[in-house]
Amino acid sequence: MKSHADKASDIALDARSIYLRQLVCRTLAGGNRGHVGSTLSLIEILRVLYDDILTFDPKNPNWEDRDRCILSKGHGCIAQYVLLADKQFFDIHHLDTFCQFDSILGGHPEANKIPGIETSTGSLGHGLSVGLGFALASKIKKRKNRTFVIMGDGEINEGSVWEAAMCISKHRLDNLIAMVDYNKIQSAGKTEDIQDLEPLADKWRSFNFNVFEVNGHDVNELREVLTHLPRESNKPTMIICHTVKGKGMHFAEHNPSWHHKAKLTPETIQEMYLALEAPHA
Repeated sequence: MKSHADKASDIALDARSIYLRQLVCRTLAGGNRGHVGSTLSLIEILRVLYDDILTFDPKNPNWEDRDRCILSKGHGCIAQYVLLADKQFFDIHHLDTFCQFDSILGGHPEANKIPGIETSTGSLGHGLSVGLGFALASKIKKRKNRTFVIMGDGEINEGSVWEAAMCISKHRLDNLIAMVDYNKIQSAGKTEDIQDLEPLADKWRSFNFNVFEVNGHDVNELREVLTHLPRESNKPTMIICHTVKGKGMHFAEHNPSWHHKAKLTPETIQEMYLALEAPHA
């Protein structure tokens, strides 16, 4: 029987997932830098959220009844930028200015600067606490909107994540859905070597979360679990998404050296585009 990690490696990318990765390449070319691996593992998670799950209005990004989507692992922001551009929160040509002087798109997301960004992130470990505040406020105001928080696996080494988890459980916030991009590699190496997270699902269950494990690159599986939430009232949800760091570019997959690249040459960008044209399995 294949492991979650093997299934994530084996799944093929469809045309939309490849297109979104091409937009990632375009953004990386604009800045000649970026968190490549951390972005590519997120694409399908954010794709399903923005395509099928979230309630929002690009023409009115601050609409009070919108769902909130917080990318706590802010270094993977290019994945969110390409979805926001795709949904017309801002003109797609802004992707070409990534990390340039006076661009709205920096190396970490900034609220009140980028339409569709709920809170500034990048200092890891804070997104779940912010999400807790949003979800609790919605409960107090008796609003039906939901809060989604996407975290990195290395990020959940931070103690503030577990403090937030305790408080979320205490307040029975079934309108909060937390997701972990479990690509099993953080900036300095494999998560199992740096700070082993297993048994990860049991940890979240012990905090009274309703826990699901999915293939984070299988859009049908993601859509199925996200469409029918909450499965249990008065309990928050945790979705552990098993992913591949660098998914879609064979030379970056499972490769810690592709966590971040400070200088991407035009030749490397071209190699990335060509990798997306190769068969994916």
